[in-house]
Amino acid sequence: MIIIDSPSHDAYFNIASEEYLLSRFPKEEILLFYINAPSIIIGKFQNTLAEINLDYVKEHGIKVVRRLSGGGAVYHDLGNLNFSFHTKAEDKDFTDFETFTRPVVKLLNKLGVPAKLEGRNDLLVDGKKFSGNAKTIKNMKMIQHGTILIHSEMSVLADALKVNPLKFVDKAVKSNRARVTNLIDYLPEGTTTETFKRLFIEEIKQDNEQVEIYNFDEKDIRAIETLAAEKYSTWDWNFGASPDYNFKKANKVPAGFIEVHLDVHKGYIEKAKIFGDFFASNAIEELEEKLVGVKHEEEALKKVLQESDLKAFFGNVTLEEILDIFK
Repeated sequence: MIIIDSPSHDAYFNIASEEYLLSRFPKEEILLFYINAPSIIIGKFQNTLAEINLDYVKEHGIKVVRRLSGGGAVYHDLGNLNFSFHTKAEDKDFTDFETFTRPVVKLLNKLGVPAKLEGRNDLLVDGKKFSGNAKTIKNMKMIQHGTILIHSEMSVLADALKVNPLKFVDKAVKSNRARVTNLIDYLPEGTTTETFKRLFIEEIKQDNEQVEIYNFDEKDIRAIETLAAEKYSTWDWNFGASPDYNFKKANKVPAGFIEVHLDVHKGYIEKAKIFGDFFASNAIEELEEKLVGVKHEEEALKKVLQESDLKAFFGNVTLEEILDIFK
């Protein structure tokens, strides 16, 4: 088995590295470790906007990245260790999550932590989740990756993933907001994400006769950075790849009650309807038509609204009041 410890805390780089390694090591068994700076990792089949608190995420500079595998959205920060096993797909049962969570459970049990796999893909301690796991098959390789909450900022996790469920109607896979916990209170005093990672590596070495430690070289890093720039850091992948959805939001502003309905396809508005008890000198249908084909994204919407005479459509309103109803 080849063990790789990512040198980066950048979520775009680390999620891109999982795809890159499929071609770099097409047949070898790999275990990749990475620790991300604050970020939200979205499941492949999820509607990104329905999973995140967009205003909070932007305000706090939290990156949002869509991964290759399904499952729900998870929050990463420097207190969260991520592990990613890559094996040949034909060698493993896709529904089996136990094989690659066993080393985590075994290590924690040795440390006196009563961890266990429960349900399909979650690791729990005292009934609370500390690790979610997901998997996918691509290029004849199977990736199973998981998180381990060591000392994550729980208040940030809760706020970053807090979203109004009434704003979206879609068929995208929704995250299951299970009760979560850090392991820090269960682990030996002084344990950090880095020290736990070293213990994990030693555990893998004990169970595998041949283990090779591999470090990304300059060619690897350039290739991963290119993939991150061209795919994993783009709006088209992280937001535009969301399944179709209907967005609805209403707000009371000094000019009256305003309600917005949007039909969104691949991140772009296909249809817009605006309702309310506001007074307008211009037909609201003119603004609705302007919104068709626009990204359902703050800067794109702001540009259209800035170029429109909002007072003619809504009365005495501000750009900020109207923009807030669209997000």
